[in-house]
Amino acid sequence: MKAVQFSRFGGPDVLAVVDVDEPHAGPGQIRIAVKASSVNPMDRARRSGRFKLDLPARIGRDAAGVVDEVGEGVTDVKVGDSAFGVAVDGRGTAEFALLRRWAKKPERLSYAETAALPIAAETATRCLRKLAATAGQTLLINGAAGSVGQAAVQLARRQGLRVIGTASQGNHARLREIGAEPVVYGAGLVDRVRQLAPGGVDFVLDCAGQALGDLVEIAGDAARVLTVAGSTLAAEYGVRSTAGGGEDAAYDAYWSVAKLADQGEFSLPVQRTFAMTQASEAHALSESTHLTGKIVIVIE
Repeated sequence: MKAVQFSRFGGPDVLAVVDVDEPHAGPGQIRIAVKASSVNPMDRARRSGRFKLDLPARIGRDAAGVVDEVGEGVTDVKVGDSAFGVAVDGRGTAEFALLRRWAKKPERLSYAETAALPIAAETATRCLRKLAATAGQTLLINGAAGSVGQAAVQLARRQGLRVIGTASQGNHARLREIGAEPVVYGAGLVDRVRQLAPGGVDFVLDCAGQALGDLVEIAGDAARVLTVAGSTLAAEYGVRSTAGGGEDAAYDAYWSVAKLADQGEFSLPVQRTFAMTQASEAHALSESTHLTGKIVIVIE
């Protein structure tokens, strides 16, 4: 089968489409014929050499497609169903991928739109559970226009939270559309947030990895700030951090967000799609600081 792979660490140009052996579903797994796979920061981090990986290595964590193999013990999907999830070993940008956690694809979303969901939905759900904010409280989301930020805005609003979101001016309309009160990030952020919330905010979710000092000042207590951005400054400021895959992973979010999407109550925009042979171009665009939606690689 065809898959996107890299044999050395580096920029987007190290990616290539190669022939590899097909994977097969083991116990508790399903295999999908991949229709779409979105680009995530973790994919870029793997490719650039931030992690120790045996080379050659593959990319693609978020994936959506049609189930064509079902492993022993799987009962909630069958061959022919459309499903999405995070690909085993991050090998989703390929003609076939294995999933260990999944949900059925929302009927009203395309495969490209569905491929934008898994990591963003799980991360946002996990963070909101860790923050444990209650209806009527105020949550500031730093980097609210990114995929995790937008997912968190929509889920937090459903919980009855007031949401203030930092973003560039060009993304403010989208934030208002999904229920957040937008504010420009950068110098003067503390004062701008205080103008919107004179009584302060109850919690802060950092999806950008920037301005942690300002975020702690806004929250009034580092314990009220949670980051998912992997900032090396988190420990210095006493800010909590969370990463996916642990015991507190919120994999049930796949199913709940799929249901919301089918009800027209949850969405993540896709900015642009690319063919698998254009994976390098997709990664190059994904590194832009002015994204308005997910970058998705479509497999045909």
